Amino acid sequence: MNDITSTLTRGLTARHIRFIALGSAIGTGLFYGSADAIKRAGPSVLLAYLIGGAVIFIVLRALGEMAVHAPVSGSFGEYASEHLGPLAGFMTGWTYIFEMIIVLLADVTAFGVYMGFWFPDVPRWIWVLSVIFFIGAINLLSVKVFGELEFWFSLVKVVAIVAMIVGGIAVLIWGFGLHDTSTGLSNLHGDGGFFATGFGGFLSCFAIVMFAFGGTEIIGVTAGEAEQPERTIPRAINTVPVRIILFYVLTLAVIMAVTPWDSIGDHGSPFVQIFDGLGLSSAATVLNIVVITAALSAINSNIFGAGRMMFGLAQRGQAPAIMRQVSRNGVPWMTVVIMVSALLVGVVLNYLMPDRVFLVIASIATFATIFVWVMILASQLAARKRMSAAEVAALKFPVPMFPYLPIAAISGLVFVIVLLAFDADTRVALIVGAVWLVLLAAAFRRWCGAVTEPTPAAAAAIAE
Repeated sequence: MNDITSTLTRGLTARHIRFIALGSAIGTGLFYGSADAIKRAGPSVLLAYLIGGAVIFIVLRALGEMAVHAPVSGSFGEYASEHLGPLAGFMTGWTYIFEMIIVLLADVTAFGVYMGFWFPDVPRWIWVLSVIFFIGAINLLSVKVFGELEFWFSLVKVVAIVAMIVGGIAVLIWGFGLHDTSTGLSNLHGDGGFFATGFGGFLSCFAIVMFAFGGTEIIGVTAGEAEQPERTIPRAINTVPVRIILFYVLTLAVIMAVTPWDSIGDHGSPFVQIFDGLGLSSAATVLNIVVITAALSAINSNIFGAGRMMFGLAQRGQAPAIMRQVSRNGVPWMTVVIMVSALLVGVVLNYLMPDRVFLVIASIATFATIFVWVMILASQLAARKRMSAAEVAALKFPVPMFPYLPIAAISGLVFVIVLLAFDADTRVALIVGAVWLVLLAAAFRRWCGAVTEPTPAAAAAIAE
């Protein structure tokens, strides 16, 4: 740690970026949170994931346009600061860090739940504590180590999901004594129909659905350390629709076609529950290894993303200067230490309220996630407004159907925020979110009000 600089290393290859993007869409929201989404909406949850996926694709295209045009370590925090003002950049950057901390609390909680499949008598907080320190140590190594580990984590998830889809389809067609093939796909439209819980139930699942996609914006964060971001970022983003259809819609459709949706509980992963319920204990064990890998991947990538956002904030003078310190391996080590320390809150929560912690955390994370996405879209709209016709024509990765798609996405995200107020379980997110934004505004006026231009370090990063 003695060789301190303020420059990140561009050590993420196209392969790393592609699988980080791939893995960001396959995490706790799918493997664990999908059970609660299914319970709320029934089969109509498939439509909710399609709609939510369309919105996040528009968000990522907006982010991709800016990231390819100006790849910086601060990513969308930097873009908000430049196009919407320093206060907007400050609030966006710190809310993303807040989002990552909250999402990470959900991820480490899910890891503890998964380990309970094998060790039901071991307190969950012990597993939470162990995984925090393990992943923290990984993130203190070079960015290439992070990228390589994330590549293998994501590969395990992708292979497992594809195998599960193929296996589930085979069970639907041939039965193998595990399923009555004469029922076909009736589980998706029988027993109350596609909207089995009504339109209200369909709407109530959106908080969990949007939470599932939270973290995909890490694609933009990687731009500051990506080799040839003008090529790797568009390729990663353009695969999002396929990932959503394959990993969410098709996977959950197979699950609910094999097993009636109302028999899927909220204790553990629905993937593991289904295979365990079918009597395939060995398959359930393998799947538990997979969902544990998914949790490790999510924790790994989110610590990375939040740390790099802190680094960008520090470069703009909107975070303590110590967060700009980089180890000889090109890692902002202090930001990793801060993230690990913040995650110790998860240990306390899992000790005090193990049964309710996930839903509370997920709803708060949804608010923070949507705020960040809205700011990304607003930044892109503002950036385009300032461009001349020639500059727009020169964009290498422009948002299609501008400005209609970004405006439609903002409207949809605001609608989801309004939905949070109508559910007693998610209403706390609005209260926590409002308090958080007020505190951020006060902190900006107190410590950063005089900062209106990027610091020399940030200017140098932008120039690179």
